[in-house]
Amino acid sequence: MLVLRPIAETDLAVLLRFAAAAGVGVTSLPVDEARLAQRITASQQAFAGLSPLAEADYLFVLEDQTRQQVVGISAIRGAVGLDAPCYHYRIGTMVHASPALGIWSQHQSLFLSNDYTGCAELCSLYLDPSVRGQGWGALLSRARFLFIAQFISRFPARVISELRGVCDGQGRSPFWEGLGRHFFQIDFAEADRLTGLGHKAFVAEMMPKYPVYLDFLPAEAQAVLAQTHPDTVLAEALLRHEGFVQQGYVDIFDGGPTLVAETEQIRTVAASRCYRLRVVESLPATATPYLLSNTVDQQFRAVLASAVCHHEREEIELMPSVAAALLRQEGDIVRVCPLPAR
Repeated sequence: MLVLRPIAETDLAVLLRFAAAAGVGVTSLPVDEARLAQRITASQQAFAGLSPLAEADYLFVLEDQTRQQVVGISAIRGAVGLDAPCYHYRIGTMVHASPALGIWSQHQSLFLSNDYTGCAELCSLYLDPSVRGQGWGALLSRARFLFIAQFISRFPARVISELRGVCDGQGRSPFWEGLGRHFFQIDFAEADRLTGLGHKAFVAEMMPKYPVYLDFLPAEAQAVLAQTHPDTVLAEALLRHEGFVQQGYVDIFDGGPTLVAETEQIRTVAASRCYRLRVVESLPATATPYLLSNTVDQQFRAVLASAVCHHEREEIELMPSVAAALLRQEGDIVRVCPLPAR
């Protein structure tokens, strides 16, 4: 059985391995042991409810309990831009007109923005290739929303997700080559590394503050603007199904799209309910798969498992192995969300 849980200090080695495997563009996973160890410590403080919003960093791992092996990671940041500026480019339109001559023109442009300051952020999603294509990515991503639903007072009104932009196998970003390199003489991989080490604001301060006309960028850079890296397409589809939308904001480094949703309107947050647990030795053939979690913070657990819900009396029937994975006993409360239609 695969179980989502808070990260522990003993997970540092696998976190470092995943950071290396994720490659260039996953900024929140720098290949830096000290930095990742700090994230684990910060995560433990956040789950304990001891972190201010700006420092809250909830890091989850997906563990295959049968093999006792961690196969994935995902995270939620409590709020961005409160301790250091959070920059995005907003894609807008500039109009030039001459009434005297009766002519006008409009041009798409990039405007440097801090509009998402204070939003929570989904980040650090990585699933081991050995378990991809089996539906576990949905558990790794969606189970975070059960945590948000249970502890909704800890989170701001909106949640964003910066999706990885297009780059090639050598870590070259066409958008960075067409724009960022002209203002900061390093390659994209180095800019990504500095950002992962907490220097995003410093790098952003070197970028142009005034609107950038897209017409001035190379065609290769224009072509990848607001486009998602092939490895991130499925994650994007899942978020869009949850109600996340793209409102014209992109990452200042690789041009990847930033999605946003109202926290309380995220599908899993809005659809989840709490039920009292009944432990049963067997389930009927009509049992339905659900996304399930317990209701505690430091010992948070989430699984994908079959169950029988009795909505009228707010009870859920689970097998003993599932109850044990959730660290729940007969009569405890379990948070439940039906799976979306494919």
